[in-house]
Order: sequence, then structure tokens, then C-alpha cells
Amino acid sequence: MQYRFITIEGNIGSGKTTLAHQLSDHYRARLILEEFADNPFLPKFYADPSQYAFPLELFFMAERYKQLKDMNTAPDLFTDHTVSDYLFIKSLLFAKMNLEADEYSLYQKLFDIINPQLPQPDILIFLNAPVAQLQSNIRKRGRPYEQQIKDSYLKRVQEMYMQFIRQYPMRTLMVDTTKMDFLRSAADFQTLLVALEKDYAPGVHYL
Repeated sequence: MQYRFITIEGNIGSGKTTLAHQLSDHYRARLILEEFADNPFLPKFYADPSQYAFPLELFFMAERYKQLKDMNTAPDLFTDHTVSDYLFIKSLLFAKMNLEADEYSLYQKLFDIINPQLPQPDILIFLNAPVAQLQSNIRKRGRPYEQQIKDSYLKRVQEMYMQFIRQYPMRTLMVDTTKMDFLRSAADFQTLLVALEKDYAPGVHYL
């Protein structure tokens, strides 16, 4: 498999972490996961977004930076491959959506200092799921602070990602999760593995 750093992205509840585990197990790759449970501001944000958005986004950016920085400072001696369930630039995307203009301006300055120091993925797998499926997955995994997420917020997140993918020339595999179920279908997962053997030009490619 030619892609040394694979990143999986998608909306809340799209199955990013599950697929990251599958790919990491298959390739025996280093696994980097978003650590939601460690962010003390997340439940507070869903209860009061205007008050807690800034500390929430700062905490996420700091944690993501630390994890990805370790790829360079503490490489895994047993594998050349890494799988993560987030893009670092999602810090900036969510900040733009959740912060006031003056807060976002400060946040962007910090992001611009940090981002060039970090490794960038060789390929992005984007899990494109409809809101009804996202809400079903959110209910099933049962995180209490997520149960009140509104459809309108999920739609905003989806639009944010789609705009980013259209504007940013990243090598991207777009997956329709209503047609592909990597967890329950070995054939679907094998289709993905075959796709990851191909050499893609920058841009969006549909699986």
C-alpha cells in the first residue's frame, strides 16, 4: 500500500473511528484517534455553544497538534504507515463555524503558526453520510452530550466539509456510506483496500 499516511474524515457519527481501527489492524499501522473524552469543554459546548466554543476549539487544536507532532518526534519503529480519524485542518474549519469573528481571527493566527510543522496526509477518505444515518449512529453510540445535536448543526458541518473538499486540492476518496458498509461487509472493505492500491491525482475520486 503506497499511502503512508491515511486520514479519515466525515461528519459527526459517520464512522471515522471504526474505519480507522479496521485499516490500522489490516495494515498494522500506527493509529491516531481523536480523543473526545479528554476534552472537558465538549459537554459544556453542546449545552452553551456561545460561552464554550473558544476553549473547546483551543483544547482540540492543542491535543491534535500534540498527537500529530509525535509522528515526527517519536516515530513508530515497527511500521511506516499511519491511520488517523481526523484532519488537523478540521480545527480551523470548526473554529470558523463556531467562533465569533474576533475569536476566529486569533485562532487562525495560532493555526497558521502550528500547521506547517505537521505532517500532511497522503490521502483522505471522506465518509459521506446523510443526516438521518448520522443521527441513528449518534443514538447507538450513546454519548450523552451528543444526544441533543440538531439536524441543522449536522447539515452545517456537512456543508463546511463539502466546501473545503471542493476548494482544497487534496487526494480524496469519497465514500457513500448508504452504499458501502465496511464494518458489516467484507466485500465492501476489500473494495476499499483495492482502491487504496491505486495512484490517484489530487482531487475527488468516488469509490
